[in-house]
Amino acid sequence: MTTADILIEKLIDWGVDTIFGLPGDGINGIMEALRLRQEKIRFYQVRHEEAAAFMACAYAKYTGRLGVCLATSGPGGIHLLNGLYDAKIDGAPVLAITGLHYHDLLCTHSQQDVELDKLFMDVAAYNARVMSFAHVENVTDLACRTALAYRTVAHLTIPTDVQTFTSDERTGRNRPHHTSNRPAFAAAAPDPGDIRKAAEVLNAGTKIAILAGAGALGAAGELERAADVLGAPIIKAMLGKASVPDDSPYTTGGIGLVGTRPSQDAMEGCDTLLMVGSSFPYMEFLPKPGSVRAVQIDANPIRIGLRYPVEVGVVGDSRKSLTALLPVLQRKKDRSFLEKAQKGMSEWNELMNQRASRRDKPMKPQVIAAELGRRLRNDAIVSCDSGTVATWWSRHIPVKRGQMHSISGTLATMACGLPYAIAAQVAYAARQCVAFVGDGGFSMLMAEFVNCVKYNLPVKVFVIKNNTLGQIRWEQMVFLGVPEYGVTLHPIDFAQFARACGGKGFTIEDPAQCGSIVEQALAEPGPVIVDAIVDPFEPPLPARITMDQAANFAKSLIRGEPNRERIALTVVGGKLREMI
Repeated sequence: MTTADILIEKLIDWGVDTIFGLPGDGINGIMEALRLRQEKIRFYQVRHEEAAAFMACAYAKYTGRLGVCLATSGPGGIHLLNGLYDAKIDGAPVLAITGLHYHDLLCTHSQQDVELDKLFMDVAAYNARVMSFAHVENVTDLACRTALAYRTVAHLTIPTDVQTFTSDERTGRNRPHHTSNRPAFAAAAPDPGDIRKAAEVLNAGTKIAILAGAGALGAAGELERAADVLGAPIIKAMLGKASVPDDSPYTTGGIGLVGTRPSQDAMEGCDTLLMVGSSFPYMEFLPKPGSVRAVQIDANPIRIGLRYPVEVGVVGDSRKSLTALLPVLQRKKDRSFLEKAQKGMSEWNELMNQRASRRDKPMKPQVIAAELGRRLRNDAIVSCDSGTVATWWSRHIPVKRGQMHSISGTLATMACGLPYAIAAQVAYAARQCVAFVGDGGFSMLMAEFVNCVKYNLPVKVFVIKNNTLGQIRWEQMVFLGVPEYGVTLHPIDFAQFARACGGKGFTIEDPAQCGSIVEQALAEPGPVIVDAIVDPFEPPLPARITMDQAANFAKSLIRGEPNRERIALTVVGGKLREMI
């Protein structure tokens, strides 16, 4: 047995059956250990290490299990960082394993001599350099335990020569097998006193709103029962999109720039806020500090009061906490706050349907989102990328009961959509896995599509192509009041690219044909890319536009926005009433 053999055996003991990575000479010993155990643990080769980290993050998000990624020394390990920060910030348990230069040549300016354990100090809650054969068992157990227990990133880096060591020389204090591979978790049961205090605050409220985030996933029934008792609309942060289905009578959908007007109205009109498993970062969309009473439920005590000065913090699993809370909540007789939100949501859905039903050209991005949303199976797993595409995903692809949806939440990084979808398909071979991405984010890691062909993963990729970095364009104009600059993208024929990789490719330009092509693409047995060409001047307007935003928009046109005529026609033609 080598050091690398022990490492892989320990991962198998911890229930790891999948590793995403890219081989390199700095991890040859680990690759050999994986080759010898390929019946027990799968190695999925990527084309870029950043994708491996994204895949490990998504695998953890969608399964709740430990996601693992592997990269070689130096540049390979460096490439992991963006995906690992995505996991850290969104609370996904991930173990990163990297190679390191020869142990007796470290810090001598040798090739690829990067001390990755020092580089990873901020991203990894547990971060260790494996020193010997006798060391690897101990630190692997602790790395896996830390990542799972704290839902965060752990990192092990192993010098390339140490990977093949076989000597079991050890100090007298390091007894063999003194660590355990049995996971242990906090009970996550809330304190009864905190439950009682939370109930007092909620029972005293008259206009209660619920904000649900990633921590509320898996507690749909409890959330809806709480909403019914309290007469409270459920507002969903992006990572909590699948916390309750969008056909629930209690939800007003998303919040923030990609959210709905009824959600914003409920947030601004409430006198009491119940936050469940959310650390929604955009504080400007929350009530003004101190203006409402607030209760927060979160499994991580550090996140209590992170975004809003809550009166009561309940530390515990969301489902268990809501179950404990429900019996002591008093049913609200006055349902007017909820009914107002429901009426607003009915009007909002009508507006969204109008936008998604347009048949003018160029095709509106809302059209492709809605046509896809109504055709997804109940078991679909939808992975979205960052950018304007997140607005269309949030508003026009409704969550059905049984589906899973995710995105890069607080990091909001581009390029995650396709790797997320691949990881979902690896984890759930029989489920429908879809990537809903923009052309900017997709083109960063589009080479990963060839691995869908290589591994026969029937991932369906819908690229919303507007040949621009749309989110940045509108931020330049609306937030700064300046003309767009540096955001135009040279077009790529993504359908042709799909065929070049060995998959199927479809192109949609005519909104009248959009639904039938989406249906055809979803019916294909293998990997598919749909190249949806959309209007680049369709703005992802927030639910309510401020006077400052409108003024900045006007300034950007006056100051020489190169597409001002087309943009002005698009905005004035369809959005004047909303802007007023």
